[in-house]
Amino acid sequence: MTRREVMIDALEFRRPAYVPWACRLTLQCAERLKEYLAGQDLDLFMDSHLVRVAAVTGQYLKSNPMHYRDVYGVLWDRSIDRDIGVVIDYPLKRPEDLDRYNDIPEQLAAGPDRLWMFAVNLSLFERAWTMRGMESLLMDMLERPEWVERLLAKITEHNLVQIRRALSLGVDAIWFGDDYGMQSGLIMGLKHWRHFLKPCLARMFAPVREAGKYVFLHSCGNVTELFDDLAEIGLNCFNPFQPEAMDIVALKKAYHGRLSFYGGLSIQRTLPFGSSEDVQCETRQLLAMGREGGFIFAPSHAVPRDVPPEKLAVMMEVLRSQPGSPQLD
Repeated sequence: MTRREVMIDALEFRRPAYVPWACRLTLQCAERLKEYLAGQDLDLFMDSHLVRVAAVTGQYLKSNPMHYRDVYGVLWDRSIDRDIGVVIDYPLKRPEDLDRYNDIPEQLAAGPDRLWMFAVNLSLFERAWTMRGMESLLMDMLERPEWVERLLAKITEHNLVQIRRALSLGVDAIWFGDDYGMQSGLIMGLKHWRHFLKPCLARMFAPVREAGKYVFLHSCGNVTELFDDLAEIGLNCFNPFQPEAMDIVALKKAYHGRLSFYGGLSIQRTLPFGSSEDVQCETRQLLAMGREGGFIFAPSHAVPRDVPPEKLAVMMEVLRSQPGSPQLD
């Protein structure tokens, strides 16, 4: 079976040949792991079964290589966090509709045995607060809800252009990145999430499901109270499935057949601070949980720089020890 077929079996709640995996690394973690591998190809070593593509999102400023302005005009400082950055300017401006998809068909052709996913990052709530500011947007929900509805509707319309373009290129799934949670619960509360965000998400999920493709949603934090609503409007797979924020074993059991999960291995405790034996044990437990489908193994977020490369090598050894899994050449 191809890696793509194994991924689809897992997403369809069929017992896969083995539990598939899709692990992402931060830039600094990847640099450390490359050094540890001493010339071995990093992508081949990690062998992610899920590959993400995205449209070009913006450009670095010539005057300051660590400052990055995205297509909505938001200015990011990436001098500390090189993967995401920190917002330092929140202009409200109309996004530029550029042809930003030219290299995607070539990428898809290069790896036909993977599941290909188009990423709509900062897809709704995050896009709104990066333009308005977090505190201001939350106050807007209380003081001028109609304005927030119009803003989110405009963002949704722009996202639908991206979604339809990506579907026309032949991707297997669409990824929506949009953090709603703290580790203690929702940022805006369930009432406001349902009022402002759920209808927009339903609009964006609909063309993906109508095309027979898969919907992925990423939200950090404890957002378990959203799972029934998300399943209702068409979500297939939720990420990052944080063990520090939710009871992942109970949720995997409760939602089997309705919602699949992607993540699970702790990046706050086990990978940075646990022993190699701890990494082995937790990885094996997660693989056992995923044998009946509905689960894609991964660390619970992009692996940060403080994770020793040796721990990732142990994790990959356990993944490849599954009968039928692809081996490292």
